[in-house]
Amino acid sequence: LKPVWHVCSSPLQLWCKAAPLMAVRAAFESSSEVGVFARLTNSYCLTAMGGSENFHSVFEAELSQHIPVIHASVGNTRIVGRVTVGNKNGLLVPSITTDQELQHLRNLLPENVKVQKVEERLSALGNCIVCNDYVALVHTDLDRETEEVIADVLKVDVFRATIAQNVLVGSYCVLTNQGGLVHARTPMSDMEELSQLIQIPLVAGTVNRGSDVIGAGVVANDWAAFCGMDTTATEIGVVEQIFKLQAPGVGMNSALIDTMM
Repeated sequence: LKPVWHVCSSPLQLWCKAAPLMAVRAAFESSSEVGVFARLTNSYCLTAMGGSENFHSVFEAELSQHIPVIHASVGNTRIVGRVTVGNKNGLLVPSITTDQELQHLRNLLPENVKVQKVEERLSALGNCIVCNDYVALVHTDLDRETEEVIADVLKVDVFRATIAQNVLVGSYCVLTNQGGLVHARTPMSDMEELSQLIQIPLVAGTVNRGSDVIGAGVVANDWAAFCGMDTTATEIGVVEQIFKLQAPGVGMNSALIDTMM
C-alpha cells in the first residue's frame, strides 16, 4: 500500500499511515461498550485501568506511534469514557477525580493539553458533553460556570442542544472534525439544523447491532475509530464513511459484501 500523508491541525504531528484508514472492533472484557471504557482525541487516548490487557493493546497497536495511550481511572472507576470529555486542547474530569489520578494524567498527557477538574452536578461529563476541536454540544441544564470552563479549556464554541429530544448529547452523538454520528431516530430537520450550527456533516446510525447509544459504542478521532465487537459490517461502513476513514473510491459496497460472506 502507498503511504498517505495526514497533517493534523497540531503542528507537532505529521503522520504517514498506510491506506486505507478504517474502524477497528474492540471489547472491554465481555462488553462492547468501548466508549464507556475509553476516551479518544487527536492528541491522546485514555483507556480504563484494570480488566483485560487486550482492550488497551488494541488501542496501543493502532495509536501508540502517534499519540500517548494512557491507562487511567477516574474517581477509582473504570468508566473513563463516560466521566471525562476532551479534545486536542484539553481534558475535563469530574470532581470525584482524586489528586493522585489528576497528577497521573498531567504527567503522561502532552504538555499542551490542559487538564481541569470540573465542579459540576452532572458529573458524567462524557454523557452530557460531546465535542471536537472546534465546537461542543452540551446538556441543556449544565451549569453556566461549566460552560465557561469548557470554552476556556477545550477552546471551543459551546452550544446547548438535544439529540432526538435527548439531553444526554454525549451518549447519543460522536463528533470529530470530519463529521458526526447521531442517534438513529434523529429527525432530518434536527440533523440539518445541528449540522449548520456546528459546520460538519452529520449522519444518523446505530452501533453494536442496532444500539442507539452511539457514544458508548464508538470512539473516534480524525484518523481512527474503534467500535464495539458487536458492531455489524454495515454499521462500520457508516462509521468509516462519516468520519472519512475510507480510502478514496471505497463505498458501502465493501461493507455489504462483508455482511453477505
